[in-house]
Amino acid sequence: MTYRIGYLVGSLSRDSINRILSKALVRLAPPSLELTEISIRDLPLFDRDDEQSPAPAVTAFKSAVEESEGLLFVSPEYNRSIPGPLKNAIDWGSRPWGRNSFARTPTGIIGASTGAIGTAVMQSSMRSVLSFLNAPQLNAPEAYITFKPDVFGPDGEVADAGTEGFLRHYMEEYAAFVERVLSVTAPGHVGDRD
Repeated sequence: MTYRIGYLVGSLSRDSINRILSKALVRLAPPSLELTEISIRDLPLFDRDDEQSPAPAVTAFKSAVEESEGLLFVSPEYNRSIPGPLKNAIDWGSRPWGRNSFARTPTGIIGASTGAIGTAVMQSSMRSVLSFLNAPQLNAPEAYITFKPDVFGPDGEVADAGTEGFLRHYMEEYAAFVERVLSVTAPGHVGDRD
């Protein structure tokens, strides 16, 4: 069976190292995963006043999230937290109340940084937010990637065998997690029904 996985890159930078990481993950994903980027670039800033009649970019974003059978967040860490554009996208996707597009969707969180601790603090913050949104998360393996230009090519090629093996293993574990979660959750993404 093939699962439709949407991935969100948490940086708006066109040459983001996390965009490069996302290309590597697409290359290394098992055949059971069909990955498509869900862009967050055109989303307006979240405004509760616009919830009932959101901009077309918001409607398209929520539809893309809801059509995905799983979500992968590939993100940097800004100031020890979730980057503003990604948090903005999550806020739009979770609203209005009772129409949470993330509910019951299996998620994975991974990120690259040039720093020594990778994206550990951002990932911890993301886990808290996704837990509140009732979005199950792959807990292990955790993936904090220290980005080095000689390891990753611009199109997601991975030159280091150890890094390539780890990322391939991460994607295999994520695929197994998606299958497990979807086997026990109700189909569809209708938001909070509880």
